[in-house]
Amino acid sequence: MTKKILVLDEGTTSTRAMLFAQDGKALGSAQQELTQHYPAPGRVEHDATEIWHRTLACAREMVEAAGGAERIACIGITNQRETVVAWDKNSGEPLAKALVWQDRRTADFCEELKEAGHEAQVQKQTGLLLDPYFSGTKMRWLVRNKPAVAAAAKAGTLALGTIESWLVYKLTGGARISDASNASRTLLLPLGSAQFDDDLCELFEVPKAALGEVTDNAGNFGVTLPELFGAPIPITGLVGDQQSATIGQGCLSPGETKATYGTGAFILANKGHDIPTSDNRLLGTVLYQENGKRTYALEGSVFVAGSLVQWLRDSLGLLGTASETETLARSIDDSGGVVIVPAMSGLGAPHWQPEARGVIAGLSFATGRAQIARAALEAMAHQTYDLAKAFAADGAEWTSLKIDGGMSANDWMAQDIANLLDLPVERPDFVETTALGAAMLAAKGAGLVASLDEASSTMRGAIGNFTPSMESGVRQARVAAWQKALAAA
Repeated sequence: MTKKILVLDEGTTSTRAMLFAQDGKALGSAQQELTQHYPAPGRVEHDATEIWHRTLACAREMVEAAGGAERIACIGITNQRETVVAWDKNSGEPLAKALVWQDRRTADFCEELKEAGHEAQVQKQTGLLLDPYFSGTKMRWLVRNKPAVAAAAKAGTLALGTIESWLVYKLTGGARISDASNASRTLLLPLGSAQFDDDLCELFEVPKAALGEVTDNAGNFGVTLPELFGAPIPITGLVGDQQSATIGQGCLSPGETKATYGTGAFILANKGHDIPTSDNRLLGTVLYQENGKRTYALEGSVFVAGSLVQWLRDSLGLLGTASETETLARSIDDSGGVVIVPAMSGLGAPHWQPEARGVIAGLSFATGRAQIARAALEAMAHQTYDLAKAFAADGAEWTSLKIDGGMSANDWMAQDIANLLDLPVERPDFVETTALGAAMLAAKGAGLVASLDEASSTMRGAIGNFTPSMESGVRQARVAAWQKALAAA
C-alpha cells in the first residue's frame, strides 16, 4: 500500500491540511479561517492557540480521510513567514498574541536603527532591510512590552519562533527548531552562518536562548505525539510559504522565477549557491537548505495583493465574491483612469515605505464597481512591473514568470500581468504550489524520492501559458498613470 503525504499549510487568513499522493496528486483538503485581530491602525495579530487548534482539526480530518495515521508516510509544514509567537517552553502556552508579518508597530525602532547607521551591515549579513515586516523587531517588542514574555525571558522559559517552530513544538511535544528558510526572515541569521548570530540578537535585544536550532528543510524533525492522530507520524519537511511555492513551481535552477499572488505578492528568483546581493532594495533569502548546504533566492515582497480584493468585498461591500472581479474587469474596456495603489500596510519592495498609505486616484462620476474592481486587478500587474525593473537592475532579468497562489486562478489578471510585463507567463493547472512544495520536501526528507529534481519531475502537473498582447502605447500609458498615483502614496 502506497502511503500518502500530509501537508499543513498555515497561512495568514486561514489554515488547512492537504493530502497528496506520492505522484503529487491532491487527494483532499480541509480548511478553517483564522480570526484577524486589529487592535490599532497598523497592528495585526493572531491567536497562536487558535492557529494550533484549527490546524490540528484540519490535520485530523485529512488523517481520517486517508484511513488513519498508519497510511500517512510523512508530514510537510509550510507557513506564513515572519509572524512571531512567544510561548512558555515548559507549559507550551502562548504568552501573548502572535504579531503578524503585516504588523507595522516597530516602524519607529527600525527608523532608529537606520539613523544609527545599522542598515547597511544588517543587509550585508542577512540580506534583509530594516523594516517592521521581519521577525526580529517583533520579538524585541514582545519582550519589552508584554510582562508575561519579559518574565519568561528572565526565568529562562521563553520560546520565540515563527509559525513552523510553534507547530513543530506542539506536534512533537517540545522540539524547538527553526528551518533555514524561515530563520532567514528574522534579521537574526546571517545568510552564510549555520545558526542565529550573537551580535544580531544583541542588536535586536532578542534573547538567543529563546530561539530554536536552525535546521535543513528536508530531514527528520521528530514525530507527532501518538495521541494527536492515533499513531506517530514523522515530520520530514519544513519551509516558509514563499520558498515552498518556488520549489513547487520547479524553480530549482538559477534564474528561474515565480510570483505567488495570495494575501500579499511574493516574487523569488533562484540564485543558486551564491549569497545574493541587491542594490535595488530587493532581499536575499534562503530558498532551501539540504545537508547544511544552502540554495539562495533574490526576493521582492508586496504586502497587499489578495487582501485588497478582500477589503473591497468585506469592508466596502463592492463585491459579493472575490471571483466577481474577473467578470467586472471583462465588462469594460479599461479602468476609466482609476488607479489603485494598495499601500494599506505600507509599500514593500522595491520602495520600502512603511508609512505609505493606500490611494485611489482618477475617480469621476463615471466610476463604478467595474472600474474599481479592474483597477484592483491592474494593481497586481503594476506592482509586479516595479519589481521586474528592480530585478533586472540587480542583474536578474526575467525571461518568463511562473505564477501561482489563489489570485492567479483569475485568467484576466494572469493575462494582464503578461501584457504589462511584455513577457510570457506560466501557470500550473494546480495553482496551490505552496502546499505542493512542502509535499516535495517532505517526500525528500522521508526518502520517498532521491532529490528535489526527482520530486519536481514526478509530482508537478500540467502548465498553462499566457502570451503578451498589449500595444506598447497602452503599456506606457498604464505605467505613467501608475507612477503618478504611486508618488501620491
